[in-house]
Amino acid sequence: MERTGTVTALDVKNAFQGIASEQKTLLVLFREMMREFHSRIGIDRSASTYHSYRKTYKHLERFIKEKYKVRDIPLVRLDLSFIELFDFYLRVERGLNPGSTLICTIYLQKAARLALHKNLISRPPFMGYKPEKPELQKRSLTKDELERIISNPIESASQCFIRDLFVFACMTGISHADLKNLTWKNIITEDDGCLWISMSRQKTGVPFNVKLLDIPVRIMEKYKGLAKDGHVFPVLGQSRINYVLKNIGKQCGITTPLTFHRARHCFASQVCLSQGVPIETVSRMLGHRDIHTTQIYATVSTQKITNDMQKLSQRIAGKFSLTKQPAETAVN
Repeated sequence: MERTGTVTALDVKNAFQGIASEQKTLLVLFREMMREFHSRIGIDRSASTYHSYRKTYKHLERFIKEKYKVRDIPLVRLDLSFIELFDFYLRVERGLNPGSTLICTIYLQKAARLALHKNLISRPPFMGYKPEKPELQKRSLTKDELERIISNPIESASQCFIRDLFVFACMTGISHADLKNLTWKNIITEDDGCLWISMSRQKTGVPFNVKLLDIPVRIMEKYKGLAKDGHVFPVLGQSRINYVLKNIGKQCGITTPLTFHRARHCFASQVCLSQGVPIETVSRMLGHRDIHTTQIYATVSTQKITNDMQKLSQRIAGKFSLTKQPAETAVN
């Protein structure tokens, strides 16, 4: 009853005859979840997310060993007290930021849901738990920073290539994984001669279509023929790209740490929203299932607000009139 919440006559019979299934533990279940996730990498799951699962598993393993002095714990020990202690351990003792702590607890919550689904526990252990949500920080570059990256001369050919890949992503919103999978078959020519990227996101399988502006077309032509197997670019690993991007940012006088993923935020905020592209259109081009996800990427600049209000002022000019009444009369 304590383990599953329900007992049948067959459960009693199997237990009496010594053939009852062994009680599953937390880390064993988590490894099973990781194996299932790993088998879907390249289909509808990404390797980078699997890396986050592995880091969460290591944190759990160390936490259980340090706090409970055992290698693993039964799933019935996964309760609100365990979760809150794990949260404290990650934030205070391991020094993780709120975002990283939240990711770890989300993966632990997935394991708890799986245990509930398999009837390995009887109650949802996360009931009553409220994680500390990180404050959303500015992830898009400013217009000036983006212009500096595009125009700043870079002597190193390898750094120039990575800078061009970053600019290509800024102008298309494409992710690192999708850029790595991009082939010339995904480049579609419309009847008017315009080029489009037409493919599905590796992470979610959601299709997206993005019109290629002048700069990304020139970047494609610049490196045409260097990649193999019909790919558009010979894309390096994301960690290597991010390392080089940080050096490029310093050369351009940019204090914000550059990562390749920041390019998607630049596309949403600087390239699209600041130029009047509706957020619904941006969401489709980014390949998001939910527009709420797009809102995380979308930063509305002060200049954008100023321009919109100027247009609004012009549109409503003369459409409304205020009744003329002496101020003294109105006060009385």
